[in-house]
Amino acid sequence: MGVTSALVLYAVIWFMTFLIVIPIRLETQGDKGEIVPGTHAGSPENHYLKQKAWITTGAAAVIWAILATIILNGWITVNDFDWFDRIPDPE
Repeated sequence: MGVTSALVLYAVIWFMTFLIVIPIRLETQGDKGEIVPGTHAGSPENHYLKQKAWITTGAAAVIWAILATIILNGWITVNDFDWFDRIPDPE
């Protein structure tokens, strides 16, 4: 795996993890009972985005390390997903 591949893999993992972490501990205006006129009751009151970004960074680093280890050791390769034998075997 090259440097660019590693960075792209980390970015994809980071954004996927971030989309999972965003709704955790989300406090809406409807939950607080203080709805600002002109906004939806589901609008966030406190979103804790900075804290969630740090949590996402740590979780993504752990997930990336596990996946990078699996890829670099060759435990799972592209040929493992070739169910129709379309990719020639590496020699």
